Amino acid sequence: MKQLVRVFGLVVVVAILMMVLTFSLNKSEGYSGGNTLTIYNWGDYVDPDLLKKFEKESGIKVIYQTFDSNEAMMTKIEQGGTTFDIAVPSDYAISKMREENLLIPLDKAKLPNMKYLNPRFMDLSFDPENKYSMPYFWGTLGIIYNKKIVKDIPFTSWNDLWRPELRNQILLIDGAREVMGLGLNSLGYSLNSTDEAQLQKALAKLKEMTPNVKAIVGDEIKILMAGNEAGVAVTFSGEAAEMLDQNEDLEYVIPKEGSNLWFDNMVIPKTAKNVDGAHKFINFMLKPENAAQNAEYVGYATPNEAAVKLLPKEISSDERFYPNLDQLKNLEVYDNLGKKMLAHYNELFLEFKMYRK
Repeated sequence: MKQLVRVFGLVVVVAILMMVLTFSLNKSEGYSGGNTLTIYNWGDYVDPDLLKKFEKESGIKVIYQTFDSNEAMMTKIEQGGTTFDIAVPSDYAISKMREENLLIPLDKAKLPNMKYLNPRFMDLSFDPENKYSMPYFWGTLGIIYNKKIVKDIPFTSWNDLWRPELRNQILLIDGAREVMGLGLNSLGYSLNSTDEAQLQKALAKLKEMTPNVKAIVGDEIKILMAGNEAGVAVTFSGEAAEMLDQNEDLEYVIPKEGSNLWFDNMVIPKTAKNVDGAHKFINFMLKPENAAQNAEYVGYATPNEAAVKLLPKEISSDERFYPNLDQLKNLEVYDNLGKKMLAHYNELFLEFKMYRK
């Protein structure tokens, strides 16, 4: 009997230990609530000192997890089971998440600091009236080039990428919307076009560029351009800012025909357990001094009008990353084209990549 009691007691102790371990693992994997806030964001996309500052001011413990694509982020939230209180998706992903009922509407009474946001970056097509999201960072898609490698080319237009002297010198970002978009823009069409004739013309023109394309890559663009391995690349403004810091021979331009104006916004997923804490964090990040500090650390443009005034003049006056209103008129946000059309864009992009081979 004593042996049975001892065995039973051991089983109970092991069960309790397993419960404690499971609770601990769940917290680290994003199962939060109470006095914990789990943030799901892009890698190295927030100043760590701001997370510590928020914890100190709010008394809320922050668990920070990262993703490397909007698709990976959405899949994890769709699957459920893992709790995230804050996520930072891009514009088109926000539109998809709205459609699929994956977001909680924001209580704007809890976000007084939204008054500091630039109205130009509010009430956009992917989230009318900002019912579900608040702007975090924004930027553009453009051309970065090495002034020493590709001399005497001004690079003001997408069409400059077709110059014969750029043979085997161009790195393209590995994205269907980006590459098809620049093809469409180079012809004067919208980068959100669903007109089949326009799409086929853009594809045909892109195929003509293939002798100039050295590679179609992802994050490697930063290393290759900083290391003088290519003369030209198509990339996002924030990535370009990092490259410019590493190589003084590089320059970044927004083509005159127009380009993509992208946004990453803060949202509260349906999985959230600490909705009140999520609102506190969003409001904290919208505070001008915090938004300015974050912009300096990350290197991307802040949509916070009051924060821009706090940035060093050499940053806020740099029109490559803070374009004037005239430049912004030619920029478009990616529309959510729907699954069928998005799949078609991917098919056309794949055809372009296969044509290169």
